[in-house]
Amino acid sequence: MIGKPNRLTVIAPHPDDETLGAGGTIARFADEGVEVSVLIVSGHLPPLYKPEAFETTRREATEALAILGVHRVEFLQVPATTVHQRPVAEINGAINKFVRATNPEWVLLPFPDRHIDHRTIFDASAVACRPVHADAPRVVLAYETLSETHWNVGGIEPTFVPDFFVDISQHLERKQEALIAYASQVHEAPSRSVEACTALAKFRGSQNGCDHAEAFKVVRIVV
Repeated sequence: MIGKPNRLTVIAPHPDDETLGAGGTIARFADEGVEVSVLIVSGHLPPLYKPEAFETTRREATEALAILGVHRVEFLQVPATTVHQRPVAEINGAINKFVRATNPEWVLLPFPDRHIDHRTIFDASAVACRPVHADAPRVVLAYETLSETHWNVGGIEPTFVPDFFVDISQHLERKQEALIAYASQVHEAPSRSVEACTALAKFRGSQNGCDHAEAFKVVRIVV
């Protein structure tokens, strides 16, 4: 049996990815006394967005993560869709610095899906979580992100086939509240919406004998 961590770190490519993929898990662990830290790597910054767009999403993220009970949040402020253009050592080093500073036993990172930022940040996060030092994370899981993960082309690209699930039945409402806080990002059905996230959680729960769940792909588990 895998016991809960004392410290959990979540790596998010953009504001809302952490809530879409693991909001219920974050809320559950936070309520159980786990110290949860979130790193948001990229954001809505020039040249694709106006500066005020970033400030809007940062305010939304701060509110959403407070709802979920997050202890610490940091924004790297890399412009969206340009993460892969930065030197590999720069991105790897920044994520590694946060992981070492928060010293987590569990790390949740984005599945390498349709969004190029997600793929680049998955690679960097996996590097940061390598078991090369005594206090390396013992559980590393990749989460799914609605509107990106399920658009991968099966048989050609990595396909999200989960093998680890967290029962969030008692924390679904908190996830929904946090999603609503992302007013500029969460849209009406069918794709990036509270309804779609709720339906996915219901489906994942039905796979595992509970009302609602979040699903993950195991990168590494050390018991």
